Amino acid sequence: MSRRIFNFGAGPALLPAPVMARVQEELRDWHGSGMSVMEMSHRGKEYQGIIQQAEQDLRDLLAIPDQYRVLFLQGGASLQFAMVPLNLLAGRTAAYVETGVWSRKASQEARRFGLVEIAASNSDGAAEVPPQEQWRLPRDCAYLHIAGNETIDGIEFDFVPELGDIPLVSDASSHLLSRPLPVERFGLIYAGAQKNVGPAGLTLVIVREDLLGRADPHTPTMLDYAVHAREHSMYNTPATFAIYVAGLVFQWLKDLGGLTAMEKINMAKAERLYGAIDDSGGFYRNSVAPRNRSRMNVPFFLHDAALDPLFLEEAQAAGLLQLKGHRLLGGMRASIYNAMPLEGVETLVAFLRDFAARHG
Repeated sequence: MSRRIFNFGAGPALLPAPVMARVQEELRDWHGSGMSVMEMSHRGKEYQGIIQQAEQDLRDLLAIPDQYRVLFLQGGASLQFAMVPLNLLAGRTAAYVETGVWSRKASQEARRFGLVEIAASNSDGAAEVPPQEQWRLPRDCAYLHIAGNETIDGIEFDFVPELGDIPLVSDASSHLLSRPLPVERFGLIYAGAQKNVGPAGLTLVIVREDLLGRADPHTPTMLDYAVHAREHSMYNTPATFAIYVAGLVFQWLKDLGGLTAMEKINMAKAERLYGAIDDSGGFYRNSVAPRNRSRMNVPFFLHDAALDPLFLEEAQAAGLLQLKGHRLLGGMRASIYNAMPLEGVETLVAFLRDFAARHG
């Protein structure tokens, strides 16, 4: 019997095994059409059925209200760092809450297009989300941007900000579909697909209709949300195969019982892994405030960084892949997205304990 491999990469990340099996089964001939999805015209009836079903299943999972549009775009979350201010600033001031690497990158990009103020930041080194009562918003705030989960720093919001009439914008790349999300509390949500949704190359945008049509007049056509909404994500050729796989992931989640059921599974995995880190007697360390510990991305450090190469070597030999931390943070990081089974986390926990016993 071959050894079971568990991929803890932060993205592109593993996909659910049933989805991969379905893709393999349908790869050369989708439902008797004689074509692979990769070969279909995006405007043909076969593919129109695929993308429409994917959108409906996503709407069902997130209970997306009718006044929101779902866009299947490209360019990753990094392109959204520019698209958001181009479409929403409208000559006013944007506010950003900086909780880690990605929210800081987003605010830096927004400054290319207009005025930006930092409503709150943990740049003083506190590994937590600043409490909302400490935030300072500009008087003419066009929108407030957050990163709901920081993939590198392992910091996740434990609340949805209350902003009144100010649109809330969230980069949800690494936690979308990991738990229920009150879409109606947001003006716009965007996410790169390669964490919990599907293959790299697809970006999801969920935007309230009243925020469309505000783009700066000099905005390139391809960066205008209103254009993509009007053309039903078909202004140009979309990421057809990635959308097809995402649709299968949506179906898989529905079969599991939806996002409430998925959240329970994710909570169990995270509690098991953080418990092993906290119970290691200091051999392993995670410095994020407990209330803001990410359920998706778990960074941790060995008490002696000199052991890092050996840890990674032995982990790979044990079938535990891509545990090296991001180059900006160092240490280790285990990404335990939806598709990571509890068995994978249990195997990692057993390895952590064994390694600590032998090298502590």
